[in-house]
Amino acid sequence: MPTLERNSFRFLPPFLIAGALHLIDKIGLVFVRLKFTPNTLTVMGLLAGLAAGLLFGLARPLGACLALLLSGVLDVIDGLVAAKTNTKSRYGAILDSTLDRYSESFLYMGLAFHFRTHWALWLAVLAFLGSMMVSYTRARAEGLGFGCKIGLMQRAERLTLLGLAALLSTIFPIFDAAMIAALGLIALFSNITALQRTMSVRSAELQMMKRKDVRN
Repeated sequence: MPTLERNSFRFLPPFLIAGALHLIDKIGLVFVRLKFTPNTLTVMGLLAGLAAGLLFGLARPLGACLALLLSGVLDVIDGLVAAKTNTKSRYGAILDSTLDRYSESFLYMGLAFHFRTHWALWLAVLAFLGSMMVSYTRARAEGLGFGCKIGLMQRAERLTLLGLAALLSTIFPIFDAAMIAALGLIALFSNITALQRTMSVRSAELQMMKRKDVRN
């Protein structure tokens, strides 16, 4: 499968992502020893995401930050456990992807509830729309035969922004301002990412057509 990831810029630097994955890999070994199944961890991640959404809706930033962190860690660990225990399956893969979408949706639903009488409600709606389109464009590209993980605002960046906003809100009384800033960035750059992925497939297809013409 051709990949479109070369020369792709992300807000989170590669060394930071690699370091976090290395740490989470160590945590994953604990769950392997405890004999957790990947699907159990996936469901636990969903419940943590639901808790984070509820806590965002109630403007409880510390609890939301901790629940969001747990959800993000479990989201990575389920795949690591599946790989280390040789229990990967097509059902596990689609369950993971599906519940990840639900888990992230709960975050925006919680924030939309919090801002239900505020103009920032529309930022939550746009952030939700952009996040779902980022996932959709990747899935659609892969269905067409292109590996497509490029983009400025991928899932890790979105969760990190929300987590940082929640963390700052536990230190300073700026919950609304911090969440509006995070939602604004996600709304803008997630939709740009969806467009990036769409145009990358177009570019890759044109290059393939040119190479085919040259061979003919």
